[in-house]
Amino acid sequence: MSVSTLLRQLLPATARRLHADLAVVTVVTVLTIVVVLVPPVNDTILRFALGMLFLLFLPGYAFISALFPEAHVPEGPPTGDDSEAETTGILPGRLYTKTGIDGVERVALAFGTSVAIVPLIGIALSFTPWGIGLLSIVFAVAAFTLCAVVVATYRRLALPEDRRFTVPYQTWVDSGWPWSGDTESRLDVLLTIVLAVSVLLAFGSVTYAVGSPPDGEQFSEFYILTEGPSGDLVAERYPTDLVAGEPEPIVIGIENNEGRSTAYTVVIEVQEVQSLEDNQVQVVDRDRVNTFEPTVGGGETWQVEHDLVSTMTGTDLRVAYMLYVGEPPAEPSTETADQSLHLWVDVTGSGTTVET
Repeated sequence: MSVSTLLRQLLPATARRLHADLAVVTVVTVLTIVVVLVPPVNDTILRFALGMLFLLFLPGYAFISALFPEAHVPEGPPTGDDSEAETTGILPGRLYTKTGIDGVERVALAFGTSVAIVPLIGIALSFTPWGIGLLSIVFAVAAFTLCAVVVATYRRLALPEDRRFTVPYQTWVDSGWPWSGDTESRLDVLLTIVLAVSVLLAFGSVTYAVGSPPDGEQFSEFYILTEGPSGDLVAERYPTDLVAGEPEPIVIGIENNEGRSTAYTVVIEVQEVQSLEDNQVQVVDRDRVNTFEPTVGGGETWQVEHDLVSTMTGTDLRVAYMLYVGEPPAEPSTETADQSLHLWVDVTGSGTTVET
């Protein structure tokens, strides 16, 4: 008993009914979801490699397998050669008309239909509440691929065993494929492999160029918002008068355009400052309000509402929002921050007002 046969016997009965090529499609699809979701693997080249295969080949291959479950049988007259039946699947004494598609056609159509299917899935997602995003695309393409695998399996099993399409892995190994056969057939095999690799590299290069911005365009957008009269978030109507100990809601946002997942630190302080020469200020006293440490995926946006609460009182106090890529220093300041924003507020004690 061969190793492959032994391993197949260890699988559940339902899994054993799944043909090897469709099993590989299923495993790679699930593995791609894991690689996309699980850090730190989602920042490695493995995500790019599996992503290209996942988007540019698997959905089309599963779809073509569902459309064409039959093995490729060339048109020909009856044959009585049992040895030919063993290698081609053509039973002796039967008249065959051409059915199914051959391996080269199957691979070529898989690439072509994948390029058509994935954009159509994206268009459909744009009309849903989930929209077009990394996770929605991954799960939608995975769902389409796995559903097509189920349909392809059902249609293959509905055919007589000698008419089902299978990938003859064991025959290739036993015969030394692709180096067996005449010179012309070996050349065809090599050209097919080169074509498949070239298509993957071409699509992969374009996708990588589109998805990875040049170094000069990598940046993080840092902003603060408040709630407008209609309930939407606006970059105006910031508070200017606070009461010590009473919260004022402020929304902080980070848009990551660094081209990779990035860990940030946001430090918020209420500061008493003193004016110096050359429009410089010196921090006299400070009160740490809050600290956030979000990790934001490349191309994603993070927002959080926090309560701005000051225990300090006084006029012209500065509320400093300091953004650091990574860990902040022991004593954060607007000078050392990668980006900083600030508000000027007057803070009164409870039951008092600031005279104007």
